[in-house]
Amino acid sequence: MDYTNLNNACPKDSFPLPRIDQIVNSTTGQWMLLFLDAFSGCHQIPMTPVDKEKTAFITPHELYCYKVMPFGLKNVDATYQRLMTKIFRPLVGRTVEVYIDDIVVKSKIREYHTHHLQEVFHLLRRYDMKLNPSKCAFGISAGKFLGFMVTYRGIEVSLEQIKVVMGAPAPRNKKELQCFTDKLVALGRFIARFTDKIATLLPGAKESRCYWVDG
Repeated sequence: MDYTNLNNACPKDSFPLPRIDQIVNSTTGQWMLLFLDAFSGCHQIPMTPVDKEKTAFITPHELYCYKVMPFGLKNVDATYQRLMTKIFRPLVGRTVEVYIDDIVVKSKIREYHTHHLQEVFHLLRRYDMKLNPSKCAFGISAGKFLGFMVTYRGIEVSLEQIKVVMGAPAPRNKKELQCFTDKLVALGRFIARFTDKIATLLPGAKESRCYWVDG
């Protein structure tokens, strides 16, 4: 479905998404972690009855509309984050961190972890939210969250991010250079004097080389 016209007519929802660096930092130093992934994402959120017809689409036989929030709408992320913030408001920042449909339950003391899980599952059950078991990880001390490896020791670089950068071809124009620097930003916290080094790439693509990444 193409929701371009609908999105252009829809006001922007200004509900803020959490700062990734802050919530990733808050997951370090925890002895026990639980990573949860919501099933089918925004499809768990019912559409308001008066707005269902706005999602209408044509098939060879009938005209249908969504009963649940479809992907592609302008304010999907903001709407989902508002819901998750409401559900986990008593726990966010204490034992839970949420970024849209990614949930981390954290415990500094192992013996408290079961109790923290009970609190989370009680809220999920109360709001009838379902999880994707294949993407959940229980009772671990390290795991991937929002592109970073979070451990008790701290935050570690993801090997997948390194492979993306190392496998990228040398940029040949301004657009490719901007795309390449966007990939580097995720690794910035792991590179000494990152701002100074990336500044050497900005004047032009001809002089740009990723020679310093190897070092």
